[in-house]
Amino acid sequence: MHLELTVESTRVEQFINISPQINELLQRSQIQDGCCTVFVSHTTAAVTVNEDADPAVMEDILGFLQNMVPLKGNYRHSEGNSAAHIKASLLGCSLHLIIRNGYLELGTWQGVFLAEFDGPRTRKVKIWID
Repeated sequence: MHLELTVESTRVEQFINISPQINELLQRSQIQDGCCTVFVSHTTAAVTVNEDADPAVMEDILGFLQNMVPLKGNYRHSEGNSAAHIKASLLGCSLHLIIRNGYLELGTWQGVFLAEFDGPRTRKVKIWID
């Protein structure tokens, strides 16, 4: 089964918790148990799992990535968004997750995040369920 989620970012760089939207899609699909692949089909965005209880964690991760890969640098890519491509490659474009009782099987403090590095934009997140 294939599902799709549309996510609107509002800033150039941000993390957006998409766990509630994924769980809503899973509930509507009536899938109870299995696995799913979450894939973002963009080269300047990524997906990751991390803490969703304290927003400071994701702010710290974004700050670290901004220091490690600054927006302005000696990049060759003519569109001016090389930093976004690099950050997306560091985090990755897909996750493989467990579904149990109709919901993502995440740890107590975990959430699934879309990482936006070239926004604001409309992003598509594809979810393939096995």
